[in-house]
Amino acid sequence: MVAHSTMPSGTRMPDAVAAKLEQLVLDGVIRPGQLLPSERRLCDKLGVSRASLREGLRVLRGKGIIETRQGRGSVVARLIPRRDDSPLMHLFRDHPRTLYDLLEVRALLEGESARLAAMRGTPADRVVIGHRYEAMANYVSQSDEIDVERLARYDHGFHLAICEASHNPVLVYTLQSLTDLLLSSVFASVKNLYHRPASRERINRQHERLYRAVIDQDAEGAQRAALEHLESIGDSLREIEAENERLVRAAMRLEAWQ
Repeated sequence: MVAHSTMPSGTRMPDAVAAKLEQLVLDGVIRPGQLLPSERRLCDKLGVSRASLREGLRVLRGKGIIETRQGRGSVVARLIPRRDDSPLMHLFRDHPRTLYDLLEVRALLEGESARLAAMRGTPADRVVIGHRYEAMANYVSQSDEIDVERLARYDHGFHLAICEASHNPVLVYTLQSLTDLLLSSVFASVKNLYHRPASRERINRQHERLYRAVIDQDAEGAQRAALEHLESIGDSLREIEAENERLVRAAMRLEAWQ
């Protein structure tokens, strides 16, 4: 739902309309692929004329932020490409070291997002985080045989919900832009660790600790839990390598996610 808003003064009205709608997209109030409310409703919520609204929407179409589809109205465009087939991304996917580099990046991003989520998360955010955590925990507890890809998606969804609760749109879109690579790192971790009872119990405890810290609004505890979780995964994978056991490097090539 779009809240009633006050347009900034000193700005041409269509530009002000466009700027307000852009902020709603950045804040996640209106999401990529979502149909915009009707013109009448937008005019009411934003307190502008239909002419100003239409001109503001034209500005957003020119920037590629919204798309108008025949018979459907206007929707927020996909802001991040589905896949990145650049040569750099192929290099990332095909080289073993990338797995550990990704864990370092996840520590940087997810450690801070956990801290911010505990500080800034709203009751609604905590409900979403709770649903994601429970879906993951219930699947683990009720499934005799774990589908690695399915669990990896539950795992990634839980961490992404925490990131979204940070209310830092740059942080959220940075993580979303790396979704394929991050999913592959989660997949590799689950594939190589979750069948080991000690590792499985440790990962489950770490997820619960992270969840509790965010829900309890313990910012430092949440950051610490996120960092300890990712450091533990890296250490465990290195131990497997030290034992000369083969990691599933094919997971980094992402065929499982396409």
